[in-house]
Amino acid sequence: MKSNTKKLKIETGSGTVSAILDAPAKPVVGITLAHGAGAGMNHDFLVELTSSLTSQGIAVLRFQFPYMEAGKKRVDRPSFATATIAAAVQELRRRVPRAPLYAAGKSFGARMTTTACAEGLLPDIDGIICYGFPLHHAGEPDVSRAKHLVDVRSPVLFLQGTRDDLADLKLMRKVCRKLRKARLHEVEGADHGFNVLKRSGRTSNEVFEELARESLRFCR
Repeated sequence: MKSNTKKLKIETGSGTVSAILDAPAKPVVGITLAHGAGAGMNHDFLVELTSSLTSQGIAVLRFQFPYMEAGKKRVDRPSFATATIAAAVQELRRRVPRAPLYAAGKSFGARMTTTACAEGLLPDIDGIICYGFPLHHAGEPDVSRAKHLVDVRSPVLFLQGTRDDLADLKLMRKVCRKLRKARLHEVEGADHGFNVLKRSGRTSNEVFEELARESLRFCR
């Protein structure tokens, strides 16, 4: 499905950040997409994911966090990150006023999106999609980063690779079982960046198709 691309600026309340909106003519769903800690909105993963999502009729608003916009390496304080996500959601609502609205993020972006929702900053969204929720540091299984999830009132889809070293699947399943509106989808053979080994017999295109398909299924 063909989409139109627009470069935007979003006012966050403490500054302005860059954003890109890729939207079909008649989007069936709108999604904000927050980037991970180490790379901005133009990272290959987000670009490919956006392409797969728009092919399903989904409008996608990618945006920079303030630290990335300023060229810094250290991530923003949670209050800055959550305010930026809230501003992006409001911007997308203005751009696609009639479509269901979801907030999504990759890794750090997913954690900050769920945090924003838990703090009541995203009252108008229909749900959240987490592409690789970073449950813990690599090699240090723990669930402390999931404490805020009990305060998330919106439905949440967790898309996790079975080789993700930042989310032990046994712990991730345990976390999801305790949440009333959570759904966990395991992407076979994928790591935290959703890369798959050649011996798996899977291609990266197949993984992106799976992520987009499951995202649309959740939204519907």
